[in-house]
Amino acid sequence: MKSRGCYETPAGTIMLKAHRAIESLTLDREVAHLKDELMPRYASLIYNGYWWSPERQMLQTMIDESQKNVNGNVRLKLYKGNVIVVGRESATDSLFDESIATFEDDKGAYDQKDAAGFIKLNALRLRIAAKRKAK
Repeated sequence: MKSRGCYETPAGTIMLKAHRAIESLTLDREVAHLKDELMPRYASLIYNGYWWSPERQMLQTMIDESQKNVNGNVRLKLYKGNVIVVGRESATDSLFDESIATFEDDKGAYDQKDAAGFIKLNALRLRIAAKRKAK
């Protein structure tokens, strides 16, 4: 029997906020997006009692893989029901590189000329749609 009650989980809220903060520093953007897409399906499987199902186990393998480099420290402030991230660091797996996160000399990590090709390629589908619509 299931209850449709509402439960408060202050400790879970704090842990989730901290975990998401360290993931934002250590997870590749596309991996993070994919994980976010999978989590509702994962939650649904658990809610519906499919803990031992092959699809839940497959999703678990993917989630475990995504978490291999998620480590570090997060500093939080708690104030009147709010959880505020005030700092995060990962000594071994941070994706942040100060030498390329600058508007100054990035040692060749970014060439503005690359953006033109990227924009043109990503806009191709829009140009095709506009041409089709103009007919």
